[in-house]
Amino acid sequence: MVKSTAIRVMLVDDHEIVRVGFKRLLETSDDIVVIAEASTGEEAYTMVQEINPDVTIMDINMPGIGGLEAIKRIYKRNAKAKMIALTVHETEPFPTRVLEAGARAYLSKRCAPQELIQAVRKIHKGGTYISARVVKEMRKTPGTQDTALSCLSAREFQVFSLLAEGRTPMEIGEDMNLNHKTIHSHRANIMKKLKLENHASIVHFAVLQGIIEA
Repeated sequence: MVKSTAIRVMLVDDHEIVRVGFKRLLETSDDIVVIAEASTGEEAYTMVQEINPDVTIMDINMPGIGGLEAIKRIYKRNAKAKMIALTVHETEPFPTRVLEAGARAYLSKRCAPQELIQAVRKIHKGGTYISARVVKEMRKTPGTQDTALSCLSAREFQVFSLLAEGRTPMEIGEDMNLNHKTIHSHRANIMKKLKLENHASIVHFAVLQGIIEA
């Protein structure tokens, strides 16, 4: 039986099988209950306002606005929101960007099951948490100023990631509620800062940086 004082969690991931797995894992603890699930960043943003979960566990790579933008919007609406980023990306610049966006924790999807439960409890109490795997990778990159993508603003980094995934400026603009001309402007700035010449070079650069897989 779930305690009335159990930590109320919302899961956000575009793969149902992943949500089912994490729900079963979390609910092996009698002090955690999954009260809601969402498959997109847009759904997460709306549902957080409606149900006010104690902790939201958010995947980063999803259709639509994605997890990073969802975290930013939720945090802007409620700076007290407690969010955990759960992602396959273990290397910079993802951890820094996501934590700057408002997440309280950053975990690798390859983390030990108990680590996720530990993170939920710690975040609920007001703490922060970074997966051991991620900390190890971050230590290999001494300071985000040394990363190749550090010259990009948070918005440019987000646009860069979506472009690298094959999204068009029109699609990105619609998802982010921005004029596609604004996205084209961001794209031009990104290419200038990174000294890239075309879309193929954006994809190649993203692969080299570990943003996407080849």
